[in-house]
Order: sequence, then C-alpha cells, then structure tokens
Amino acid sequence: MLPTAPASAAHRHALIAQARQTLLTDGAAPLRAEVEPWIARSWQRCLAQGMDPTQRVVFEAVSAPALRHSLEKNQALLCAARPVLEQLTRAIAGMRYFAILTDAHGTVVDVQGHCDHSDPRAGSIGRVGIDLSEAAVGTTAIGAALAELQPVWLHRGEHFLDDNGSYSCAGAPLFDPQGVCVGMLDLTGIDVPERPELRHLVARSARAMEDALLLQRPHALLLRMNWPGSTLGGEGDGLLTLDADGCVVGANSMARQLVPQPLRAPGTPTHSSDLLAMPWTMLFDAARHHPTQPLDLPLWSGLRLQALAQWPSQSSRSGHGGVGTPSTFGPFRHSGTGPLVNSPSPVAAPLREAETALIRQAVQDARGNVAEAARVLGISRATVYRKLGGSPKQKVE
Repeated sequence: MLPTAPASAAHRHALIAQARQTLLTDGAAPLRAEVEPWIARSWQRCLAQGMDPTQRVVFEAVSAPALRHSLEKNQALLCAARPVLEQLTRAIAGMRYFAILTDAHGTVVDVQGHCDHSDPRAGSIGRVGIDLSEAAVGTTAIGAALAELQPVWLHRGEHFLDDNGSYSCAGAPLFDPQGVCVGMLDLTGIDVPERPELRHLVARSARAMEDALLLQRPHALLLRMNWPGSTLGGEGDGLLTLDADGCVVGANSMARQLVPQPLRAPGTPTHSSDLLAMPWTMLFDAARHHPTQPLDLPLWSGLRLQALAQWPSQSSRSGHGGVGTPSTFGPFRHSGTGPLVNSPSPVAAPLREAETALIRQAVQDARGNVAEAARVLGISRATVYRKLGGSPKQKVE
C-alpha cells in the first residue's frame, strides 16, 4: 500500500480552522494531529481571558517609562544579541522575514532585518516598545514561546485572532546564565510560504545569544563540556563559568542539561564541588597547564563528561567573543594583555587538606594503584605523587 501524500497547504489550513472551531464550540482542546498541544493550550488561555477570534487587534506600545526601564534592564541582552542578529538577518535576507527581540513580558526591544513599514501589518509589530504578549494580541510565536518556554513555529490560521492570520513566525525563549527566561527571539514573515525549519534556526540563534550573555559576565574560568567522544570547542558545548573560588557564575542551557543544578534557595551560590566529583582547584590547574587537552570530568552521579578548562582570554580567542575582562578575580588577576595569572594569595589550607584527602581516598579505593586513582580523578600520576608529597619511586600509603 502506497503512503498517503501529505495534505496540501489549503487542506491543512482548513483542518486547522476546523480544529479551532471545535475548541470554540465544545470548549475542549482539539485532539488533532494538525494542531500541536501547545497551540491548543494557547487558544484555551485566550478563551479564558475572554478573547474572541473575530475581535480587532490593536498593537499598542507600552508607556515610555516602562519601555525605558525595559531597555535599561536588558542592556546586557541587547549587547549579547546584536552580533547574532546581524548574522541571522543575513541568513534570512531573501525570505521576507525579519527578526524581533522582546523582553520577558513580550515587549519589543529590538527589530532587525527587512521590515517593510509601508505594509501596516509589518509596521504595526516591527517597532520597539510594542506589546506582543499573549495577553495583548492572542496566540503568537512570541507569547507562546514565553508561556511554553520552548521553540515554536506558528503559521497563519494557527493564530487565535483572525487579524493575525497573515503572519508566520518562529520563536524561541532566551535564558540568562541562571536559567531564568529574560526574553525571546522571533522571526516573522507576512504572506509567506510555510517554513517550519525556521524553528531550528531561531532556536540555534537563541542559544548563541545565551552563550554570549553568559560569556560577557565576569568570570575566572570557563568549562566547555560535553559527552566523551564529542568534539569540544563548538556551538554544542555546555558552558559553565566559575569565579576564582570555584563558585558557579552561570551556565548555558546545554550545561544545565549535562550537569543538573541542585535545588537551592534563591540567591544561594552553587559551588563546583557540588556538581563535580573532583577537587575544584584541579580545574584551574588544567587551565594553567593543559588548556587544549580534554579533561575527564566525573559527576557525583557516576557519569563522566569531558571538558576544556580555559581562562576568559582563551575562550575569547577560540571564537566565542563577548567575554568580560575584569581587572581582578579574587586570587587571580588579569594582566590586561594576557591570560589570568596567580596572585600571591594562596589557596586556603582547609581546601588543600580536603584535596589531599580526596586524592588519598582515591588511591586507597584503587588499592594502591596510583595509575588507576589518577585515571578516576582525571589527573596525571605525577600530580598524584606531587599532591601527596611522594615520588614515583615511593609507595603511597
């Protein structure tokens, strides 16, 4: 039996319209393959707010003080997003789409690309300060991405309000280094063919903005991490930044998936030793002595990752710019031209003792096999002997 041919665009639009009518008539989410569950949830939220599909859409701007506050609050996001938006608009230059960046409330804070302001449909939404939240204009990629916290694609009749039926848009949420949603990125076209692949493009661009937002924050060390066998140094890396005391400054979305963060009260710092089953000082040793050599990264779960430990200047040279260059990082300082160097401040004695105890325990667990203990810890045998005050010719007790 031959496979059934995919439905034509007109037929699919008719099925979507039928699904929406089912929702309006029965008040229940339509169980149809043509409508994704998140779209049905958005439609239901619009109904709960008292919206009617036939009502007129008015794209209104927020107040001047509210816009000023949003722009000031999102300066770091705007700075991180600017180079990514330039690349993105070049990629979509021939597609009659333009890019919109909003804050966490759906207020437009930047518009890039070819937005034809002679078309009132484009001019209405392609302006800084316009409120494009779901509460204001119904189901859109912007409101849905902020509500669902996932990349979305929305085409014509999938919008709740009839007035928005000429738009096609892809959207993805943006998260700060602590994993809090701070806005979203949207690609919008008017009377354009369906391009669901733009959901991947907008999600990829959003992740690049998040990485830039993370890297521009002051930090003493960057860990690029991934599963063993993966090539480190690309856009798929998990990024974890630390301060000079080993506390976590921030992480990108991939790092939060690779190394789940423990539950903490708001404002409570997370130390790298809470995440990684190794002395945190070894991370700085690796950056100092082996910045291009993958480091074995054991997790408390028993899983293992591989990582590159880099100073901020090294991560900038490796193609991930936007890194802040603070003058001091606790026991590390920046010379102004090169990588971070040691300051006279030593590592606290209790930390050295804890590190030694962990190494000694690893040797005991390996029944005196220093090579095996070194492999488990992700360090060299010479480092084991040096930390324990012995030599390769001495037996480690």
